[in-house]
Amino acid sequence: MNARDPLQPVSPDESSALAAFTDRLWDEEIVPALTDYIAIPAKSPMFDADWERHGHLERVVRDAAAWVERQQIAGLRLEIVRLPGRTPVIFFEVPATRAGGNAADAPTICLYGHLDKQPEFNGWRSDLGPWTPKLENGLLYGRGGADDGYAIYASIAAILALDRQGLPRPRCVGLIETCEESGSFDLPAYVDALGPRLGQVALVVCLDSGAGNYDQLWLTTSLRGNVTGTLKVEVLTEGVHSGDASGLVPSSFRILRQVLDRLEDAKTGRLLPEVFHCEIPEERIAQARRTAEILGDEVWKRFPWACGADGGPTLPTTSDPLEALLNRTWRPTLSVTGADGFPELKNAGNVLRPHTAFKLSLRLPPLVDGNAAALALKTLLEDNAPYNARVTFQADGRVGAQGATGWNAPTLAPWLADALDAASQAHFGAPCGTIGQGGTIPLMGLLQRSFPAAQMMVCGVLGPKSNAHGPNEFLHVPYGKKLTAAVAQVMAACP
Repeated sequence: MNARDPLQPVSPDESSALAAFTDRLWDEEIVPALTDYIAIPAKSPMFDADWERHGHLERVVRDAAAWVERQQIAGLRLEIVRLPGRTPVIFFEVPATRAGGNAADAPTICLYGHLDKQPEFNGWRSDLGPWTPKLENGLLYGRGGADDGYAIYASIAAILALDRQGLPRPRCVGLIETCEESGSFDLPAYVDALGPRLGQVALVVCLDSGAGNYDQLWLTTSLRGNVTGTLKVEVLTEGVHSGDASGLVPSSFRILRQVLDRLEDAKTGRLLPEVFHCEIPEERIAQARRTAEILGDEVWKRFPWACGADGGPTLPTTSDPLEALLNRTWRPTLSVTGADGFPELKNAGNVLRPHTAFKLSLRLPPLVDGNAAALALKTLLEDNAPYNARVTFQADGRVGAQGATGWNAPTLAPWLADALDAASQAHFGAPCGTIGQGGTIPLMGLLQRSFPAAQMMVCGVLGPKSNAHGPNEFLHVPYGKKLTAAVAQVMAACP
């Protein structure tokens, strides 16, 4: 065991060695492995009800597990854990290389990622596709590489980099799930089952988040929660001639619009019920102000706008960088992500349709309880339906867990703040930035409740235009390399 003091800073030569190792491993091992992974349509169970029969999740889990085992890390123990009726997880353990690091009360680093994917979506560039990996100018295109297939490979690479350079580290465990894109409804059962094997978690490294730019390391300070579900309005048992019935039979679409007006101000997009809002902590406002100074208008210019195509200006909801950051991280928002009850345009006759259904995604501020919000949303939408229409809202997920609660990071320990800045300077030549994210990672709240003293390093490769969940998703390979080396350096500093 190496007795090197964990508080001793990583030297410039050691940082360079970490970078060189991770760079080589990405080129020789990780990019080829991710190329194979992208080609597999391992959609999350919400989007593939027959996931078990199709076997795609099983394949990516087995491929990733086999790759990890081929790296021959000393003392590695890996298991594919399968609880009855649930999606599988990979759990691995690697003993500490630090003196005394394997005692029962010694600190453990928990590394997290997921291998399930979002569905295909449309609008991909003609030479790209969700299951057609392509490496172009340092960008690896295809579904899931950046969100979040790279995580297990980068986690193991960080461990390997430290071990190959003789830099001591704590004990490490890995938890890689296949249900994250469905809200991680299987994960609590696995955390309960594996709890005794996790150890004394001192640091959680989650690689499923984003970056404000590709010029520095970014630490995620908060995540929004989410409620998804289907709002359906039924008026007729079958379609009828619109000339015969319109004006007498109310349109299901018009009723649905009225119901949504209870939830959202259609002019501004503001969510009306206060139950979906929370007070933004002053610390997060101050951090957002500093981030706004770094990113400026790129906060909103980064998106693929069609507005302004007529030669006029692009008009986001706000062009103020601070307000833009707060809107996408600490304020609730509504998105309609799918629709049912509509024929294709080419088949749209003059018929009053019997029903309209929308898939809703309600993003919640980090401090709003997800399950309570799901219940409040159902009541708001269903009560006192116009024209006594049949209005139903069915939230996704399982009873008692129909909404995902967001997460607000604990206060940063001085050692971690110093380590993050040192790693960012060493591998990016710039200080570490902080940013809230608008997405959801259910595990973070779960681990924070289970290990209240643990520090959280939540970061990722989802930077500008990487477009997770949408068309042309890519993984920025040069950023992934630097992020991996930075993670390794922070792990070495964990006391």
